[in-house]
Amino acid sequence: MEIKIGIQYVNREVTVETDESAADVEKAFGEAVSGGSVLTLTDNRGRKVMVPGDKIAYIELGEENARRVGFGI
Repeated sequence: MEIKIGIQYVNREVTVETDESAADVEKAFGEAVSGGSVLTLTDNRGRKVMVPGDKIAYIELGEENARRVGFGI
């Protein structure tokens, strides 16, 4: 699933491709914003993206089972 995160005072959004479910991302987002903690997401390659909850302007969730285009090897 593709997740786009808008951050306050930053012109570009952060895009993360992850295998986490939309429900898990929504729960983590809610906890980060309400508790003032850090939103931590892990992408498909195992890298972690951390954003302070109080700096998140918005989150856009893509389709969970988006079709892939191209040839898989």
